Amino acid sequence: MKSMRNCVSRLLSVQPHPVLVSCVLLVFLAEAFVIQAVWAGTQDHRRSKLSTSSHSSQQSRVKGTTASVAPITITNLRATSSSRETRLVLDLDRQPEVTEQRVDNPRRVIIGLPNASLSHAARTQVEDGTVPFPFVITQITPDAVAVSLPATAFETYKQFTLSDPPRLVIDVTPLQEQSPNLIEEPQAPPPKAGPVVAQPTQPRTKNYTTIVIDPGHGGKDPGALGLRRTEEKDITLKVALRLKELLRKRSDVRVLMTRDRDVYVELEERAQFANRHGADLFVSIHVNSHPSRLVKGLEVYHFGEAKDQRALEVAARENGTPISNTGVGWEYLVADLLTTKKIEASLELAWNAKEAMVTKMNGQYDVTDHGVKTAPFYVLRFTSMPSILAEIAFISNPDEEVLLRNPTFINAVAQSLYQGVLSFLANNR
Repeated sequence: MKSMRNCVSRLLSVQPHPVLVSCVLLVFLAEAFVIQAVWAGTQDHRRSKLSTSSHSSQQSRVKGTTASVAPITITNLRATSSSRETRLVLDLDRQPEVTEQRVDNPRRVIIGLPNASLSHAARTQVEDGTVPFPFVITQITPDAVAVSLPATAFETYKQFTLSDPPRLVIDVTPLQEQSPNLIEEPQAPPPKAGPVVAQPTQPRTKNYTTIVIDPGHGGKDPGALGLRRTEEKDITLKVALRLKELLRKRSDVRVLMTRDRDVYVELEERAQFANRHGADLFVSIHVNSHPSRLVKGLEVYHFGEAKDQRALEVAARENGTPISNTGVGWEYLVADLLTTKKIEASLELAWNAKEAMVTKMNGQYDVTDHGVKTAPFYVLRFTSMPSILAEIAFISNPDEEVLLRNPTFINAVAQSLYQGVLSFLANNR
């Protein structure tokens, strides 16, 4: 389909790689196969009804078949958000037939329109990122459309149709209960420029930027260990707390943390926390490790296919999964294929952070630059905003372990990440 080809070409323009081409094609084939099964019974039922009508006159049968088989057109997509719910409205040219089913791997709800197609305007809205999280809209076949909702992204949902004019409405209630391990730093509200008029939340009109800082590991999960028994979870928390202090000095920034003490937080909960609070940026902080104690340096990742074995090994370690279960399958990429802007922005944020770290710290320390890379980190998988994971040093290297225990080095890392974030924000207001 043309919309899919456009989405694929835009994704490949960011990270061109021949293997990714095959992966992307498999994504759409797999997604089509899964979702088509949802409404296969509905289509059989429709054909059965058409067959039953064969006792009518030939003229009536022809007219009836034409009217019932012609796909419904989704003319427009509209969305509004508030703290209580997000609503997606599909404007239609006539009343639809709707199917609904829960699917695993990954867990999600699929709301299907078995006899419908996206108009050119609606396809453009899907491709340019107008459709908000957590809705994923896909034209599976020329006459079948699916709206997919990740099960981890909502507490409740409902869908219903309206007439005059015909519409399909889907309401999603975000997760309300906040884990006690997920900390929101209380802050004074940003200054008001004038009277506030009640209206649906529009993230792009905010006069402040919400940044979620994610210190890796914590609690029962120490992360990587150094020769001196230095634990990754302690280093990441120190850097994160210092970065929070720097960012809080800005009146146009709101800072949240997935943890601000030594507690364990599930990877999935970290992404949910950022989505639920409408984060604009997500910065996850980690410390690297390598079998060779000679390897040192820094690297910054954003979500995507691992381009080499070591990137895959790093993702497997941080995810806590075997390498065989860490590779990017279609279930990892389907959402990001439809949000190319997030991928592009994550890449830019990663480059800004990496360049700031290399430039600022290279005068004080012997910095080895491993560059910007992509890998299937779970913590970045379900975030709906630009997201990066910074591996600030190798705790397995004895010299860098010594640095990681030094408050001056911790401050330099935080200052570098701070400058990288500011550089990104300056170019992406």
